[in-house]
Amino acid sequence: MAAPRLRLGVNVDHIATVRNARGGALPDPVRGALLAIEAGADGITAHLREDRRHIRDEDISRLMAAISKPLNFEMAATDEMVALAAATKPHAACLVPEKRSERTTEGGLDVIGGHDHVRAATQILKGAGIRVSLFIEPSIAALEAAVSIGAPVVELHTGSWCEAVTQGASEAEHEFERIRLAARKAAELGLECHAGHGLDYETARRIAGLSQIIELNIGHFLMGEALFVGLPAAIAAMRAAMDAGRAEA
Repeated sequence: MAAPRLRLGVNVDHIATVRNARGGALPDPVRGALLAIEAGADGITAHLREDRRHIRDEDISRLMAAISKPLNFEMAATDEMVALAAATKPHAACLVPEKRSERTTEGGLDVIGGHDHVRAATQILKGAGIRVSLFIEPSIAALEAAVSIGAPVVELHTGSWCEAVTQGASEAEHEFERIRLAARKAAELGLECHAGHGLDYETARRIAGLSQIIELNIGHFLMGEALFVGLPAAIAAMRAAMDAGRAEA
C-alpha cells in the first residue's frame, strides 16, 4: 500500500520578523502566504506569540480572510491565546511551549507535567470546532499523554535531530530513531502525525520516508532560501525533496 501524500505547511512568521525589524507594512506575510500556496503549499502556519515579535493579531485576521488553504495557528496554551483562537476559529491550532527569552521554540510541550492545563485548553478549542495538535517530543510517554489529553494530532519536534545532523554529531541516528519509533507509535494510538522544526531539504527528504508522518511544517529554512532563490523556487525544491523521500517510503 502506497504511503499517503505528504502535506507541506509553510510557516510565514519570519516574513513578519523582517517587516517588524524596520516597521511599516512590508514585507507582508499575507503576500508570502499567497505565494506559498500558489507554489504548492498545502497550508499556512503562523505563530502569534505573547510578545507579538513577528506575527500580529491583524496578520491572523488577514490570513483567515485571504488564504484558500487551511491556517494552522501556533499558540501557547494561555487564556489569552485560547480565547483569541476560539473567536477566530482557524482550521487548526497547534499548542506549543513558549518563553519570552527564547529565539525560537525550544523543545516540545510539557504534556505530562502540564497535562490538566493542556487538556482544558484542548477541550475549549475542540469545542470551537478547531482541530488541535500538540507539538511534542518524540517519546512514547508524550504520545500517551496526548491521547489522554484528547488531541487528535501531534507534531513531533524534529529540532534535536536536525541540529545533530547539521553538527555532524554522533547522536543524529539515535535522534532519528526516536522520531521513527514515535511516528509508528502515533499511528498505533490513532493519532494523526506531523513533524517539524529545523528541517531543510536533506532532512525533509529523509523524514518523508516515514509513512506515518503526513505533514511537515517548515518556515525558517524556506524563508532563508527565499532570500537567494525566491519563495516559489524554494517551495518547489522542498516539495521535490519531500516527494523523492516519500517515494522511498
